Amino acid sequence: MKEMTTTVPQAQERALLVGVMLRGRNDEWDVKDTLEELAQLTVSAGAEVVGRMLCKQSKVHAAHFIGKGKVEELAQMAKDTGANLVIFDEDLSPAQGRNLEEVLAVRVLDRTQLILDIFAKRARTREGCLQVQLAQHRYLLPRLRRMWTHLERQAGGIGLKGPGETQIEMDRRSIQNLIRTLTQELELVRTRRAEQRRGRQRHGWALVSIVGYTNAGKSTLLNRLAGADIYAEDQLFATLDPTTRQVELPNREPCLMTDTVGFIRKLPHHLVDSFKATLEEVVEADLILHVIDCAHPQVEQQIAAVNTVMQEIGAEDKPVLCVLNKIDTEEGRHAANRLARTLGRSASVSAVTGEGLENLLNELADCLKGDKQVMKLMIPLSEGRLLAQLKQSATVLEEKYEGESAELLVRVPLPLAARCAPYLA
Repeated sequence: MKEMTTTVPQAQERALLVGVMLRGRNDEWDVKDTLEELAQLTVSAGAEVVGRMLCKQSKVHAAHFIGKGKVEELAQMAKDTGANLVIFDEDLSPAQGRNLEEVLAVRVLDRTQLILDIFAKRARTREGCLQVQLAQHRYLLPRLRRMWTHLERQAGGIGLKGPGETQIEMDRRSIQNLIRTLTQELELVRTRRAEQRRGRQRHGWALVSIVGYTNAGKSTLLNRLAGADIYAEDQLFATLDPTTRQVELPNREPCLMTDTVGFIRKLPHHLVDSFKATLEEVVEADLILHVIDCAHPQVEQQIAAVNTVMQEIGAEDKPVLCVLNKIDTEEGRHAANRLARTLGRSASVSAVTGEGLENLLNELADCLKGDKQVMKLMIPLSEGRLLAQLKQSATVLEEKYEGESAELLVRVPLPLAARCAPYLA
């Protein structure tokens, strides 16, 4: 008789969250807001938040980040709530993390580790997985002594003088080799992406990148504009892998829109560096759509966080069209009206209901109009490939055929205009 087996579900982790307010460096309201964001990240990672602690202090303590009295209070709080995980809303040094775990007797994570864990769960494509692995190993490298339990063992061998290498040295070299391998693989990804972009540019298609704070509605917007079915949920970092879709503008010209990874305050530098292959889509775009969650109470801080990342990746000078999203709520509509007066070129929409999308497409077409050139061309019918490309990528304003030639008045994307120059009428 076949023995029956049952699968025992893994118990949900119970997390305590710790925020730190340094006098003179950040205010209490801002720390509480980022702590609330940490709670959302924790839930996104699959844990239950059972308590929070806000520590007010004048400086960072070298041994535990927070003072000795607060550490003891945190240990008692963990015991009372049954927490088996403590998450700091700051980056901890390897020594601080190790010291805290020894005192608290529970696992301790910092904000970067939590975000890396979420990214690891959400990455689907090979590119996304490679980028997350690279970020994880860059973070792990200086923390080996804390992460492993076999570090003091010695590895020797016949013919080797002395006790040999310590295990930690072997592990460190292994991770360094893996980082080099991942970096090389991602360089191939970047090369392929560059080739794909050149191919799109040869067709004359405008490239538009969608950026914004995580959960601002980027994927929902692209689904609406392109009739796509990208995964979109009300959670932080719902999608990580870049998705490109074709969108037809009101003037019948196509553009390619790419939905990129969401940004966040205190975005770990490991991620910015590792996701360069993806973020290059933003740097190379003809236009950036900055999607803004107008209903969020910290909308200005979210805008600033996105602008900071844009500067880090070298895209701060790109033309931007702000998309003031979530005007289907009263708070969002009021905020959109206020922000529209200060942000420059913008369009107010609700990606959920579809309100304002027609106006957004008109604004988008107008923004991209500067990248077109009106040309009168006389092209031999033997140039069938060029004629087909013009039909696909340019706007044909007038068309007349005479003998063996086609006389066209077209609005041509600038990359294609150079190829058409020999046929100017």
